[in-house]
Amino acid sequence: MEIHHTKEATQMKKITSCISMIVLGVLALASVGHAGERAGAFSVSPFVGGYLFDEDEPGNANFRKNRPLFGLRLGYDWTDHFATELVGHYLSADWKPNGNNFDVWSYRLDLLYNFMPQSVVVPYLAIGGGATTYRYGAGVGDPLVGPFKEGTETDGTFNGGGGVKFFMTDNVALRADARHILAFVNDHITNDIVHNWEYSAGLSFLFGGAEPAAAAVESPAPVAEPAPEQAQQQPPPQEPAPAPVPAAEPTPGHYKYCVTLQGEFDIDQAVIRTESRDEIARVGDFMKKYPTTTAVIEGHTDNVGTYNHNMELSQRRAESVVNHLVDQFGIDRSRLVARGYGFTRPIADNSTNEGRQTNRRMEAIIDCAFDVQQIQPPERLCMALVVDFDSGKADVKPQYRDEISKVADYMKQYPTTTAIIEGHTDSVGDADSNMRLSQRRAENVVKYLSENFGIDGSRLSAKGYGSTRRISYENTAEGRQKNRRINAVIDCVIKR
Repeated sequence: MEIHHTKEATQMKKITSCISMIVLGVLALASVGHAGERAGAFSVSPFVGGYLFDEDEPGNANFRKNRPLFGLRLGYDWTDHFATELVGHYLSADWKPNGNNFDVWSYRLDLLYNFMPQSVVVPYLAIGGGATTYRYGAGVGDPLVGPFKEGTETDGTFNGGGGVKFFMTDNVALRADARHILAFVNDHITNDIVHNWEYSAGLSFLFGGAEPAAAAVESPAPVAEPAPEQAQQQPPPQEPAPAPVPAAEPTPGHYKYCVTLQGEFDIDQAVIRTESRDEIARVGDFMKKYPTTTAVIEGHTDNVGTYNHNMELSQRRAESVVNHLVDQFGIDRSRLVARGYGFTRPIADNSTNEGRQTNRRMEAIIDCAFDVQQIQPPERLCMALVVDFDSGKADVKPQYRDEISKVADYMKQYPTTTAIIEGHTDSVGDADSNMRLSQRRAENVVKYLSENFGIDGSRLSAKGYGSTRRISYENTAEGRQKNRRINAVIDCVIKR
């Protein structure tokens, strides 16, 4: 018996050490956690722990009290707050009279309610029901009633309890859990209810649900043979919608310009400070002067706090600017859209205070439909050039000189400006060849600007995006034509 107790003590010591290490890991990593629970996510949660048989209950009197267990939870988040989990675990129960072991399998369905689901630390309550099956061999039994025959016995169970999750990343959390287990022994519910306890610790892995916005992948997989842009068969009619493109992407016949509003907000607040109103007035005055313009007001944050909280905070801040433009400048609300991006679009390093301050910004993306030469230089101007190319070729045709001259004239008028010429294709043909083709087309427009209009080459750069930034469906010739485009993104360095 002494050997048996030593083995049990060793097992429990290992489990206790494991749980202690997890708790220490929680304390060390909680400060770098990200998001909490999210609707639509599936979860897989392996765990280890202990099971306490209540030795004062008749149904448990001959079971040794504390036994190690191992299990797995499979869950689904119906909303941010409510989730269900299918739970199974195994333990080896020790029969005290003779030291033999039972195999004990438990399985149940639990309902969870998550408090503060969007925070790094997510406490929760849980209830559920299921069953426990005991499998024993011949010879194991009670000295007073004789040995059991080999077989199994199943008891119904009900449980209640709770726990806490510590999110280290958006998809991985440390988890601790405790439950009070009511076991209805031999179906005699009124007379034979035993009270057991279960405690555990482990990890939760989340899949799917409302993920943070991801950066677009611009490097397609290489293929063996390049193909001309128009040479392949048309895509099928049922195609996915084009992926979202950057807010500064101009629509054909329009151009856009971006103004960064250097306005600060108090911590966790969306109220506009008095000193920030002059910045916002730049947008209001421009939109009053040009009543055909529309604007997207973007809110951005640093990476301090959770993903979901920063998304909500940036949205509220953008809406505050929209409301200010409506109330103070009389801009019709139908001309304005508020969009919060949280910390998904940083423009500086979040590891420094200065970088985080730069990322806590508002931007106004103004859509214009008039002659580009009418306006004074904004901070960043994006023009869509209507330039068509022969299939699979990158030569600039002479008839597009007037279109390209829009960029040249603007850059000549404001000699401190620089420009990135972007090339885009449709998705017909393989991705690798389209990427190279778009780069060659952008480079040829840069060359054309330099050789025909005298724009210094140091002020120009070329960037090919292939078909990674579609703005239209590909199942019509018109849609593919819209995607085969050249954009000029002009950065204006003007002293105000």
